[in-house]
Amino acid sequence: METAETNVKTRPRLPEWLRMPLPTADTFGQTRGLLGELKLHTVCESAKCPNHWECWSKGTATFMIAGDRCTRACGFCAVDTSKPLPLEADEPLRVAEATRRMKLKHVVITAVARDDLKDGGANHFRRTIEMVRELNPGIVIEVLVPDFNDSDEAIESVLAASPHIFNHNLETVRRLTPSVRHRAAYDRSLSVLSKVKVRRGGGIYTKSGMMLGLGETEAEVVTAMEDLRRAGCDILTLGQYLQPTLSHLPLVEYITPKQFVEYARRAQQMGFVHVASGPLVRSSYHADEFQLPAVKPV
Repeated sequence: METAETNVKTRPRLPEWLRMPLPTADTFGQTRGLLGELKLHTVCESAKCPNHWECWSKGTATFMIAGDRCTRACGFCAVDTSKPLPLEADEPLRVAEATRRMKLKHVVITAVARDDLKDGGANHFRRTIEMVRELNPGIVIEVLVPDFNDSDEAIESVLAASPHIFNHNLETVRRLTPSVRHRAAYDRSLSVLSKVKVRRGGGIYTKSGMMLGLGETEAEVVTAMEDLRRAGCDILTLGQYLQPTLSHLPLVEYITPKQFVEYARRAQQMGFVHVASGPLVRSSYHADEFQLPAVKPV
């Protein structure tokens, strides 16, 4: 079987189930204009998300704080890797203002990895959460964070702001982790999720996601899901990896919609409270579809 390590300079033809019409709604331009006015970055654009046309047309976006330059060079990611710029002190307020103007009921805040900062950008997350809540009382706040090198202090800093959902992506199976995200670690990601659940128990939802199609086996995917459940993960997303450019990790295969349905069935049997599994699913895609019932400890 080919794996993510294979050096292939061509991409398989896009199947019909991944072809999407471009939207024509005026909301797309309005969202783009607002983000430009407030000088905000989104993972939608920086990571070349295939859904950003749909999301922006619905007036939603995933805000990416701490700049658009990442200190890591994951083989799957389109975000620029270079020396980051200093944090912008007014960015939390700008994110909050955009959230207010867009009248969001559920906001997702993510960030590039900032290994150049002592706290990995955790305090910037905290300030952004606090500012968003101040301008938008009652909003559901979801954070999608880097691993902070598994720093207890950094994790606690984010938790101190009381987000409703704490998301950190496992991204891939154990065997492929070294080639897919070489500066991260499979067990470190599980540790981050486990610490959040131990510290906040039923007071927070934990979430994680994986990309499929990098050469993983079905058994490896099931094992990864089991590992996530043991770490207390409540919510799971599974989506198709799409190679951003020919210089990124090669796509090994397209996973069929039928297989995604089967993975969702297995995950639900394991006890995940919410599962989003499909070719176009991404970490924050339709995140607002998950309603917040009372959280129960794992």
